[in-house]
Amino acid sequence: MAHSQSSPGQYPLAPGDPYGGHGYLSGFISLLLRAEPYPPARYGAQCLQPSSVVGIESICELAARLLFSAIEWAKAIPFFPDLQLSDQVALLRLGWSELFVLNAAQSALPLHAAPLLAAAGLHAAPMAAERVVAFMDHIRVFQEQVEKLKALHVDAAEYACLKAVALFSPDAVGLSDLGHVESVQEKSQCALEEYVRSQHPSQPGRFGRLLLRLPSLRSVSAPVIEQLFFVRLVGKTPIETLIRDMLLAGSTFSWPYIPMQ
Repeated sequence: MAHSQSSPGQYPLAPGDPYGGHGYLSGFISLLLRAEPYPPARYGAQCLQPSSVVGIESICELAARLLFSAIEWAKAIPFFPDLQLSDQVALLRLGWSELFVLNAAQSALPLHAAPLLAAAGLHAAPMAAERVVAFMDHIRVFQEQVEKLKALHVDAAEYACLKAVALFSPDAVGLSDLGHVESVQEKSQCALEEYVRSQHPSQPGRFGRLLLRLPSLRSVSAPVIEQLFFVRLVGKTPIETLIRDMLLAGSTFSWPYIPMQ
């Protein structure tokens, strides 16, 4: 289905918008925030503090919720469903791991347990020593990217804009409506810049620091995220297959191993 909505820059300011009078930019951010399917507490992250004993199943369940919420968020943005399904799949195929890292940072995914996950995975499916070293190095990169985001104290509006910039990437292969994707990404960047300028006037470099986090997210290996968090839940089912199933199933999609109440 081709998009029929007006330009994403023409959405009106939402009633009760908390970000104060920046025209369509405030309305744009409000749309992104309202698309979030669950408040952060619903992830269960508040129960997974670094001091607590965290079970592998609990972390994998939380990771699955983070992936599911990323897909549901994308579907709830007014200008994402306007794209053809093939374009939606292409954008998520490229961007799902970046959205996952951003959600992991925002929801306090307990990364201190990542080595535990890795050890359990290696026990179940042993690999050569040099592959173990490379695998653990990828995990370290993942942890570092999340910690750098946390150090910036990114708020919900900033996360929403960063996720939109990451999702609407013109680098996705085979896009049929490249112009629409580029337009939304540009509006997302402008919204972030305006928001940061108004909310953090004493930090003139903050917008640049936030935006520069995104290229670094691509250094996080998507196959490693898949191996670390999802192989126990879905076996050999590719993440791309799960993403397509989520898009097609809508709200009827269910993880058979997770009660998504």
